[in-house]
Amino acid sequence: MRTKRWLAVGVVPIVAAAAWLALHPLKAAAPHEPAFAATADAGATAVPDAALAKMDPTDDSHDDERSYVFRIPSGEPTALSCEEARTIIEQVRAGLAYAPEGVPVGQFATSAADWLDPHGLLSLAKDAPTARAIARAAPELIADIEGKRRRSCESALAPGATLEQWSNELRDAFDRGRLAPGGLDVKVASLEPLPPTGIAREVAFEIGRRVGSFEAVHGAEGKAFADEARRRFFPPLDKAGWAKVVLASAVRAYVPLVDPHGEWAPFDEESRIYEVDLASRPPSRLWGRAVPTAIGVRVTDGAAAPLAVDDVVLSVSRVATAGLPLEQVDQLGFATSDAKTPLSAVVLRAGKILTVELGKSEDAGAPAHAAAELPNERIAFGDGDVLIIEIKDVRDDLGDELATLINTERERGTRKLSGVVLDLRGNGGGSTDGALGALSLFLPGAPLFAMKRRDGTVEIDRAPVPRERDLWSGPIATFVDGTTASAAEMIAGALATYKRGPTLGSATFGKGCAQEYVDDDAHAGVLRLTTLVYALPDGTPVQRVGLVPQIRFPFAPHGDSSSNEREAKLPHSAPAWRGPDLRDPGAPKTTETPWPAHGGAVGPCHDGEVCRALRLLGGPKRAAVAKH
Repeated sequence: MRTKRWLAVGVVPIVAAAAWLALHPLKAAAPHEPAFAATADAGATAVPDAALAKMDPTDDSHDDERSYVFRIPSGEPTALSCEEARTIIEQVRAGLAYAPEGVPVGQFATSAADWLDPHGLLSLAKDAPTARAIARAAPELIADIEGKRRRSCESALAPGATLEQWSNELRDAFDRGRLAPGGLDVKVASLEPLPPTGIAREVAFEIGRRVGSFEAVHGAEGKAFADEARRRFFPPLDKAGWAKVVLASAVRAYVPLVDPHGEWAPFDEESRIYEVDLASRPPSRLWGRAVPTAIGVRVTDGAAAPLAVDDVVLSVSRVATAGLPLEQVDQLGFATSDAKTPLSAVVLRAGKILTVELGKSEDAGAPAHAAAELPNERIAFGDGDVLIIEIKDVRDDLGDELATLINTERERGTRKLSGVVLDLRGNGGGSTDGALGALSLFLPGAPLFAMKRRDGTVEIDRAPVPRERDLWSGPIATFVDGTTASAAEMIAGALATYKRGPTLGSATFGKGCAQEYVDDDAHAGVLRLTTLVYALPDGTPVQRVGLVPQIRFPFAPHGDSSSNEREAKLPHSAPAWRGPDLRDPGAPKTTETPWPAHGGAVGPCHDGEVCRALRLLGGPKRAAVAKH
């Protein structure tokens, strides 16, 4: 079972296009996108062909030192039986950190129709009848997946019948276009993105023309990919088969509506749920970006050798890419990550169909991006310097990154390092492991956060004890704003609670809940679910409340910090919770290290308002309010 906790990264949750992990280790996040993230070692790395048949996606035995383990997607539509859908919804309702509220029928119907339609043909197009069919069935569909009726989710059959008929009509339009491509330029047909959503019959006809043009040039070899495109775009399902697709879309729509930071994804698409870029060892990718075309996916950025930009990938490991949902395209992009055996891909390059071997070049398996040093600036402050460290998100290895940077700066230059400021503005959160690791440098071994589950059990997170040389006992402070959230709020809040270092800025986002990821009980996919609410070391709630800085400072909007979005405004978010005071009653309530006087000698700074904020540290005691 996957066991990793995150504070969801994201102010606004992902709903349609865009868990419950079982506790240790935990991850945190807030204003980017949602979630406490997955297991320490489970997650996202593709599996080679030979291993696919042997791997049980619910088996823990494949966990190793890799950050994530993802399987190659099947390319099939996401589908659930009635029993599977009910099992997942029951798990969601039981596992939430708070009692779930009712689901708004209109929002549910809209979201379910959205999830159902990967290419804007089945339910979102102007002439598609499916959205109306789902809207009519929505009340009973909710009741069925919640298990309130003793029947086999019959409510999904009517939309299923509509989808069967509609997909047949679109397939016919595709076939007409495929047989009459006219003088369509094959290069345009192969490289152009899919037509925008409009009239579905017209779009299906145009996709058929493009596929037919490609097939006419490449003959029998092209026909195999053309046939697969037809099957992918317009799956040959009957009413019962489409009903299962409707149920899967209903589950995907339901989860975020009872938990704004929650989500369910099938194993074929689980990479979308995890904050893979925040892992200490992010998985490699076949491409950075890929755009769906009529016959495959065109690599537009970040091609990993032997792939090249503008290659149209027709298949990877015998999985055709034409018509794949975007979520499966993204997961397929991780396909060579730590693969034990080489994988093959078929690509269209310069008009020719080629087979290339993945995982053999020197570049294969390299991280998608090298770990970049934390952005920082060293600024004169009195007779020493202050190190401003910009932390954009809370990665798994943030503690190590901070320790390395601070140690380097301590030994650099002739002026002493007088203080450290963690700039957390615009930081939506990330890994709770990263937050605890960062806090260990300033509050080694301290009890930090109480985490409460719905059944009343409380778990305590404590800062690790780092190496002696990594400790920073000097002055520390944090910059925060309205998009500082989740794991970033943990860092700023713990330092302020122990009076270790003040916060400067404006009130934070207020995401004091944690998500966990876990394989669902139906063994069909992965859940991210809000299962915990946390409080600061003195018991002060963060959820729906946020942090009020000790020193108010009107920083200019940083990223989306001017937005009025706050956790308290998210529908169905967890209520606030006041926890116990975790501080040792026998120890002093403060570990404050006062900032030295700067005597007005601050700067210069790359950003003038940073200098103005720094002058409030170590300056004369006065009301902690600043104005430009």
